[in-house]
Amino acid sequence: MPLILGTNSIKDTGFDVANSCRFESAYLNKSVTASSSTSWTLSFWIKIHSHSSSAEGYLWSCGSSSAGQGFYISTTSYLGYYGGSGYGSDSSVTNGVLRDPSAWYHVVFKVSSGTGTTYINGTQQTGTVSSVAPLNAHTGDEMTVNTYTADKAGYDDCKCSLAEYCFIDGTAYSASDFGEFDEDSPRIWKPKDVSGLTFGTNGFYLDFEDSSALGDDAKGSFDFTVNSIAATDQATDTPTNNFCTINPLNTFPSTPPVLAEGNLQCTTINADPGYFGGSGTIGVSQGKWYFEVKPTAITGSSGAAVFLIGVSYDPAEMARQGTTSAAQRTDTSALYYGHNGDKYGGDSTASYGNSYAVDDIVGVAFDLDNQKIYFSKNGTWQNSGDPESGSTGTGSAFNLTTGETYFPVLTDGGGEVVTYQLNFGSPPYTISSGNADGNGYGNFEYAVPSGYYSLCTKNLAEFG
Repeated sequence: MPLILGTNSIKDTGFDVANSCRFESAYLNKSVTASSSTSWTLSFWIKIHSHSSSAEGYLWSCGSSSAGQGFYISTTSYLGYYGGSGYGSDSSVTNGVLRDPSAWYHVVFKVSSGTGTTYINGTQQTGTVSSVAPLNAHTGDEMTVNTYTADKAGYDDCKCSLAEYCFIDGTAYSASDFGEFDEDSPRIWKPKDVSGLTFGTNGFYLDFEDSSALGDDAKGSFDFTVNSIAATDQATDTPTNNFCTINPLNTFPSTPPVLAEGNLQCTTINADPGYFGGSGTIGVSQGKWYFEVKPTAITGSSGAAVFLIGVSYDPAEMARQGTTSAAQRTDTSALYYGHNGDKYGGDSTASYGNSYAVDDIVGVAFDLDNQKIYFSKNGTWQNSGDPESGSTGTGSAFNLTTGETYFPVLTDGGGEVVTYQLNFGSPPYTISSGNADGNGYGNFEYAVPSGYYSLCTKNLAEFG
């Protein structure tokens, strides 16, 4: 399968996608106009967060409160079409799967005279659907995004981010009308401008560029009603600039944390001595990088701020160890402890800075050109640190190991349930000020140190 716009991205994508929308037990719905179309096209970009292992996650459907047709991701990460009673008879799955939570995929379901064909990243899949229902098979039907029409209350959905979501009524367009291979990196599939396409009576284009109306049709008046979607669900994590998130595949298997908000919120397990929380999907071995973490809740008998935030060059080993006592005391990690402000790394603990607690924002600046790391609390660099001091390393917390690839990590000290929200540049929470990096990417609460950048693929292509 062609490469996806994951961590191996390109800086100049030509057409840039500005926004996506995070869907977490959320959906859009809209009544459709009478139509007998047997040719239509569904196209969207998707970044998977997670979906149910016991039920399909419907990414599109059209029908009534009792039955309908829909396009879904299966419990085993394949794609398929389903036609309920009176809505077609075939279901099929693709040979390609959508299992990488760090990457964007492009999906096209093209229906020509009732025959459906699926494409992933420009590549045609097996499993042609021979009997797709007309678009409006019954009077009073509605169309939905990210749920099945007959099960809206049950959220038969996929937890995912969606971008460049298009529906074409009356025309069977090819995948090449929505995407193309990059001229300089011909195995990378990227989006194209779709403004010249004919969308038809029930067609629409969701670009998610208006945070106050994320169901608006950018090409006409086929506007959707939004359900359980807030302005903070708009994101700048897109197919043309993919941001770091928490990796759901790298967790302690017996007690994994609960991830939400597009894998930017992590809730650890209440256990002692505590458990590894998670690591980022993007690792770096050179350059200067910045991210922020906001603990938002802690519950337990002591109420102690048992947060540990930092970086590691072996987060897989931290996940295997699981417990904080083993995970934090390793040469691979450099961590800042909320309870007392100490720093943890190697086989030692040392005094470092101020303690931090719920609703404080911790900034992490790690310089892999000079092998230094700095931590801030609400905009103040601890230990009088100066991330811009270069090789001098004024006030740095640790000397990092040369030649290693470091990932953001977080964990807890045990005995409490801890919730963190992470901001790698596309935050899941409201920012009161707004600060971008030197390339204009990211939205942070506090100023990004000069020369440091957010963990996204456009910056990786230049500095990583």
